[in-house]
Amino acid sequence: MKKIQNYINGELIAPKNNQYINNYEPATGLVYSLTPESDADDLELAVNSAESAKQSWADMPSEDRSKLLMKLADAIESGSEELAKAEAIDNGKPISFARVVDSYRSASNIRFFANATTQFSSECHDMGSVGVNYTLRQPIGIVGCISPWNLPLYLFTWKIAPALASGNCVIAKPSEITPMTAYIFSRLCIEVGIPKGVINILHGTGLSIGAPLVEHEKIKAISFTGGSSTGKAIASVIAPKLKKFSLELGGKNPTLVFADSCSSEEELESVVSEVVRSAFSNQGQICLCGSRIYIERSSYEKFKALFIEKVGDLKIGDPLNEETQHGALVSEAHRDKVFSYIELAKEEGGTILTGGNKVVIKGRCEKGYFIEPTVIEGLSSECRVNQEEIFGPVCTIQPFDSDEEVLAKANGTEYGLATSIWSKDISRCHRLSTKLDFGIVWINSWLLRDLRTPFGGMKSSGMGREGGLEAMRFFTEPKNICIKY
Repeated sequence: MKKIQNYINGELIAPKNNQYINNYEPATGLVYSLTPESDADDLELAVNSAESAKQSWADMPSEDRSKLLMKLADAIESGSEELAKAEAIDNGKPISFARVVDSYRSASNIRFFANATTQFSSECHDMGSVGVNYTLRQPIGIVGCISPWNLPLYLFTWKIAPALASGNCVIAKPSEITPMTAYIFSRLCIEVGIPKGVINILHGTGLSIGAPLVEHEKIKAISFTGGSSTGKAIASVIAPKLKKFSLELGGKNPTLVFADSCSSEEELESVVSEVVRSAFSNQGQICLCGSRIYIERSSYEKFKALFIEKVGDLKIGDPLNEETQHGALVSEAHRDKVFSYIELAKEEGGTILTGGNKVVIKGRCEKGYFIEPTVIEGLSSECRVNQEEIFGPVCTIQPFDSDEEVLAKANGTEYGLATSIWSKDISRCHRLSTKLDFGIVWINSWLLRDLRTPFGGMKSSGMGREGGLEAMRFFTEPKNICIKY
């Protein structure tokens, strides 16, 4: 039984309390490794390590920091197959998805911010003959990064890369449900020579290590991605301490399909394929998945028929099989939660058009956490299934008759992360984009990402923005210096 280790002061070490928790493979339902249940004593070691390293890392020329981060990105790229397999085993996602999304984007995240550290600049404000102001953007010092289980290494690197690039030391907590790729990442940091103490990785539950990390006085900023309820709890702790924080939280994302986007058979085929992808990628376990699908009534029946057909064709199976398109959910508890919403949909008057059942995969995956991709019709916009984040392979479809109606339905939840509009009427797309209460609006696309752009949501979907300059600015403190001539 492999024991995962913490990464503190450049070394892989056991937790001081020698306590571990089981790490399950979702596809088999079996324990396959042990994860440290770190606590405040481990955190103190990490903080002391970061304290010793923070000045030299902050003072390092940006070109040298960039070279080290580039080496780290190269190491991720070289180890992409090992990382993809580890992600498929640890998370339950298809290995084909892990290759093209998780491994690829993790290396891209590091490489992007390795370049950004040499390009990041600040402002100068000329006061004419009176004087000049210039702005220094200096590292905060020690920052905490807490990442989720759905895209473990992808979102782990998405957080730590800008923190490191801007000169901070990082104490990172990956999800205890999917710790393996962060552990492999620790080994890569050692291999490429990341200085001791610059990044420390602590494993464990939110109660044992997450809460102490958030509360520690020497950790000056927190970047968190996860559930909205946890994010609100973190905010209640951090706000009185006047720490900086960024919260990327849940989503209940609408997809708006207008009839003009499906006017030919070829267009219908293309749009339906993308909407299926947006609803069920990673078993629906992406905060950006479109789980509420609204279709203009004149195209509703033909869209529905093809949509159900394509969802039903998704290949469910062992995540390590190359042909698998739909893997296991991340845990037994999460599978049961998702299934409870399918049962709730029936109670609320919904009709299951396809899916809706637990799945048994013969062979090694007989005890795995599989659910069929599920499409539900006939629910009101106000029902719980359409209001609460399920975070699984469940979507609802509804017809609409006007722009005003679909706008009200789309905006009608507490969430505001992302939305997609499918229409050839560019004026409509621009008009609706300004009125949709979401941090991200995709037009005739989904998950088309540019690392330079701000990423984040409105309302219960979070506070702050990640990505590009937004991330670099979050992880630095601006200081204005005024010089009188």
